[in-house]
Amino acid sequence: MGFFEKIKQGLKKTKDGIFGQIDGLLKNFVKIDEDLLEELEEILILADVGLETTDKIMDGLRERIRDGRLKEPSEVKQALKDITCEIMDEDVEPMTLDTKPSIILVVGVNGVGKTTTIAKLAHMYKESGKKVILAAADTFRAAAADQLEIWANRADVDIVRQHEGADPASVVFDTIAAGKSRGADIIICDTAGRLHNKKNLMDELAKINRVIDRELEGCDKQVLLVCDATTGQNGLIQAIEFQKATQINGVVLTKLDGTAKGGIIVAIKNELHVPVRFVGVGEKMDDLQEFNSNDFVNALFE
Repeated sequence: MGFFEKIKQGLKKTKDGIFGQIDGLLKNFVKIDEDLLEELEEILILADVGLETTDKIMDGLRERIRDGRLKEPSEVKQALKDITCEIMDEDVEPMTLDTKPSIILVVGVNGVGKTTTIAKLAHMYKESGKKVILAAADTFRAAAADQLEIWANRADVDIVRQHEGADPASVVFDTIAAGKSRGADIIICDTAGRLHNKKNLMDELAKINRVIDRELEGCDKQVLLVCDATTGQNGLIQAIEFQKATQINGVVLTKLDGTAKGGIIVAIKNELHVPVRFVGVGEKMDDLQEFNSNDFVNALFE
């Protein structure tokens, strides 16, 4: 099954539960007026598109009405699709992992699926012919390294770990050394998710970043934030807090198939100016898919 079919299935709850209301709404209006726009605005907010992003979309619709591009209710859905495409495609840089080794730093609060996401990333890159090594740098949470090791074994990739409570930056240092000596293409680092203690989190991430910059100067580095799609706007709030701690290059959205609020993808892109890189649309190892904005918008609005 290709990305489009998987994303289409993953977005079914969002499409049927919220965006499906758009079709019904448009059938009830013979002209575009303020009542139609207000009801449309409410649908977008309920889909977790967010206030700021909804305002941007509504401004785009009103601009099209003013300049004559949008005249009939039957044209509204296509206009919504076009505006959403513009938001999703704006200033998106490709995710580069060309240096050997390259490094992916995975951040996110506990419970969002961070460990399984790392395993799925490792599996995906290994299947593409890359040598992958994992760093168990979440040394704060009990059994975090044990869980990651189980997934590393399932994905058949190497892992470097230390004892519980060890210095996370030390684990990353050891993993980089192992990655160099073993000829790894990609190093994927787990990190602690203690968002409630932001100072410690920031300090740890800053220290890890210093080790990476010193030991792998000039390497391709991606910082991926894992968010649970079912938490909606709470996921956006988490992302904003993590952005204060480290420079995020992309978002991985898990459990997309379990929510009716997939509009959070648009909010993340617009409000954080960070692209969604991968989406989780199931529990299987190959259910983490590289995100394609065109397929996403088509699946949402078709």
